[in-house]
Amino acid sequence: MAIRLFFFIACLLVASCGGGEPPPASAQERPIEIRSSSQPFKIDEPDATRIDRLIWRGGISMTANSPHFGGWSDIHVSPDGRSLTSISDEGAWLTATIDYDSKGNLAGLSSGRIGQLRGLDGKPIESKAEADAEGMVRLADGSWLVSFERRHRLWRYGTLGGTPVPVDGPAEIGRQPANGGIEALTALPDGRVIAISEEYGQRPGTAMGWIGEPAAGGAYLWRSFDYATIPDFRPTAIALLPDGSFATLERAFDMVRGVRCRVMRFDPAQLVPGATVRPEELALLASPYAVDNLEGIAATRGARGETLLWLISDDNFNPLQRNLLLLFELAK
Repeated sequence: MAIRLFFFIACLLVASCGGGEPPPASAQERPIEIRSSSQPFKIDEPDATRIDRLIWRGGISMTANSPHFGGWSDIHVSPDGRSLTSISDEGAWLTATIDYDSKGNLAGLSSGRIGQLRGLDGKPIESKAEADAEGMVRLADGSWLVSFERRHRLWRYGTLGGTPVPVDGPAEIGRQPANGGIEALTALPDGRVIAISEEYGQRPGTAMGWIGEPAAGGAYLWRSFDYATIPDFRPTAIALLPDGSFATLERAFDMVRGVRCRVMRFDPAQLVPGATVRPEELALLASPYAVDNLEGIAATRGARGETLLWLISDDNFNPLQRNLLLLFELAK
């Protein structure tokens, strides 16, 4: 048991440092079969249904009949809750239909399709340095803004299978650590874009974020803010909640405690250029609760008007990690 735990943690550490080998890029969009198995909420307490402000609405562990399935870095769920879109840090994109059980809880995914993001030349991206997509948001016109790290940049895709157009990012975008770029990305109804760096900051105890004001020709005027952090935890995703506030996801990992994730929230009034956003903790996910390398978050309204939070994990193409999709209801 101790030996297996050691190797599990060691593999997580290697993966968190980007040590996984990418599969070869795929040139063709194609259907895939997604196999979903039910994910327990709390291993040692089968009847548990709540942690702090989050109510369990189901979870699945996912595999598929494709070597390109995995590494999911961000997630978008359609407002009606019927379809999911995700991107991978190996440059893949995924779409699927969301299936529910009779109680309206998450049951699985079906009708999956997978493809490879393309570069400015219209060809599928092949190298890890180019393919490391970490954040995405659907814009008001239906296009997608995608953030990449290692070679830090923003590209806009009309469709995820199409050829992108480069978008000028913040002035500081190139100063970010290679494996610690913009992972948190969302947009507001007025066209503004919000981005937060995973590891770059100019003040102790903060990560830098940016507010992008729409400008002529599809560009943005970027102004920065600070996002307050605590030791070990770094922001990996952000989503706009139905009430206009924001949810963020923060992740930590070490050899002793393994993976931990904080689900956070902050009011839009905090989002001011030059200010510091100080989010509140909604829940801390750590073993024995369902958790893995969670990197993506999305928010929708449920059938009763409740706020639903969707979390997706990046397995780093490591057989000892999992692709998890978790669904929670935000308690009032």
